Amino acid sequence: MADELNPAELAAVFGALSNPARLAIMQWLRDPSDFPPQLEPAEQVGVCLKHIQSRAGVSQSTASQYMAVLQRAHLVTSTKIGPWVHYKRNAEYLDRLAETIKTDL
Repeated sequence: MADELNPAELAAVFGALSNPARLAIMQWLRDPSDFPPQLEPAEQVGVCLKHIQSRAGVSQSTASQYMAVLQRAHLVTSTKIGPWVHYKRNAEYLDRLAETIKTDL
């Protein structure tokens, strides 16, 4: 199937999710309404990094590194609004991942 992920993509995903904090972030992003309110609706633009950082209890640079790993693995997408970066789950990619796991693993 053309939409299935290749072994390199799967390795990147599993590597990104091997960190408990990054895995927790992915779980948190399932429901953006669990984060504090922000000017732009989180359901549309994603959750601001500062809210992810606060919930994870880590520094801004650590939160940025976590999100960069998740983004390189295509698990999240980002939107920059002014000085802030907002993140949300990449639903299309996660659907492909689920299909690959269901049929190939």
